[in-house]
Amino acid sequence: MNKLVALIGIVFLMLLGGCDYFQKNSKEVVVAECYGKYLYESDLVGIVPENTPIMDSIQRVSNFIDSWIKRQVLVHQAEINLNKEELDLKKQLEEYRNSLVIYAYESQLINQKLDTVISEDEIADYYEQNKEDFQLRSTMVRVAYVILKEDCKQKADFKKLLSDPDTLLLQNIDIQATYYAVKSNVDVDKWVRLDELTNIIPIEIFNAESFLKKKKFVCFDMNEYTYMVRFVDYILEESISPLEMVSDNIKSVILAQRKEALLEKMNVALYEKARKERAFEVYVGSPTLYKADQ
Repeated sequence: MNKLVALIGIVFLMLLGGCDYFQKNSKEVVVAECYGKYLYESDLVGIVPENTPIMDSIQRVSNFIDSWIKRQVLVHQAEINLNKEELDLKKQLEEYRNSLVIYAYESQLINQKLDTVISEDEIADYYEQNKEDFQLRSTMVRVAYVILKEDCKQKADFKKLLSDPDTLLLQNIDIQATYYAVKSNVDVDKWVRLDELTNIIPIEIFNAESFLKKKKFVCFDMNEYTYMVRFVDYILEESISPLEMVSDNIKSVILAQRKEALLEKMNVALYEKARKERAFEVYVGSPTLYKADQ
């Protein structure tokens, strides 16, 4: 009961937002203590949102205090078991802080000064100069397909639309597929891996080149479903990817190169500025520099 009263009191103090309840020169109110570490009332500010019901507030505060105690117990046990060198984290903390500061500054610089506009000519130039980097690891295809229930009455309509490339009316297929198909795809501008397609459409393909040269339309029944596939185009494994397939990747590479160049330029400029201002000095005569060579 006393604990409940105490928690209600803590929550009440937390909800006194903006009130100078304690004098500025008074000591902090201790909420909990564990192995000589203290949790203060000020550490609890912000844990309970405004207008939170009193019982929910008590639960939030109780959970926070319990979590804090468990963490202090774990830290205490770790401090007992680790040696002095393992406990000396000043260098690691300084490196971590420096990394965060540098990252924040570099991110700000990139947001302010990086040119993110990449022209089609730049993309095409990069593609032409680095074609060997875009060799395909899988056979790629562009297809339209539908999967229908075997007893679907619209099978003939779909077959007519998909089998004749001159009447491949994708909009009509898409509209009908919405109502009748179990699964469909009419985005023939999108390249997909052949093995990904065969995971959806169970076609047995032993020789991709031979199959794709001969087959432009495939239709078969299996396990109460009818599968229809229209092959629009293909590129065999180990061929060079077409530009439209890798355009987005090239943009990412160009942006990454620009970021690297921008940061390198910034680093050089800052170093030169510091050198001219005599902001640093290397004491080459220090014996510690040559200790490893002795």
